[in-house]
Amino acid sequence: MNRPEIADVIEREVAITAGGRTIRGTLSLPQGAAGVVVFAHGSGSGRYSPRNQYVAQVLQQAGLATLLLDLLEEDEANDRSKVFDIALLAHRLQAAASWLAGQAETAGLRLGYFGASTGAGAALVAAARTPEAVGAVVSRGGRPDLAADALPLVTAPTLLIVGGDDEIVVELNREAFMRLQCDRQLEIVPGATHLFPEPGALEEVARLASGWFRRCLTPS
Repeated sequence: MNRPEIADVIEREVAITAGGRTIRGTLSLPQGAAGVVVFAHGSGSGRYSPRNQYVAQVLQQAGLATLLLDLLEEDEANDRSKVFDIALLAHRLQAAASWLAGQAETAGLRLGYFGASTGAGAALVAAARTPEAVGAVVSRGGRPDLAADALPLVTAPTLLIVGGDDEIVVELNREAFMRLQCDRQLEIVPGATHLFPEPGALEEVARLASGWFRRCLTPS
C-alpha cells in the first residue's frame, strides 16, 4: 500500500482519563478539518497498527481529523477478559468522544467511529449509548455481532466492510446488518481476507471509509 501524501496536518500525542485509567492516542488535525474519526482497534492491536494508520492517513487527506487510540493500558492488553469486554471498550470510546468535545480544535466537529475486529462491536455500542453525539460508524473486518442488543439502537449511518474470503465474519456481518435499523450498507471486498493484506484490498477499505465519513460528517 502506498502512503498518501498529506500536507498541513498537525499531530500530537494525547492522554485521556477514563474510569481511573489513562488511554493514550495520536490526534491528527488537517487544516480545516470537516469532522473527526476515532479509531477503535481490534484485539492484539493498537494505535501503531499499520493498517489503521494507513486508513487514518487517507481520511486526513480527505480533510478529516483522526484519533488513533490504545483502548487498553499496557498492563491490560494481555488480559483476554479486558480485550473482549465490549462494554468497557465502549465506555472508553465515549470518554474519548467527550474529551474531543472539550478540545478547542475538535469541539465543533461531527464525530465518527472506525472500528476493526472487536473494536467494531465497541464502536457500535458507544454509538447506541450516545446517538446524538455520533454521526457515522465504519467497521473494517469487524465483529458487529458483539454489539448484540445494542444493534437496533444505533442511529448513526453504519458501513460494514468485510473481506469476501473472510467467510465466518461475512456471515456475522450479514446477520448484524439485518438487525441494524439505521441507514446502513454492507460492502464485501472480493478476494480479501480478514486483515485485507491482498494487493489493493486495504486501499479499497480506505476509499469506502473515506467516502462514507465525508458524506455523513461533512456539514451540508
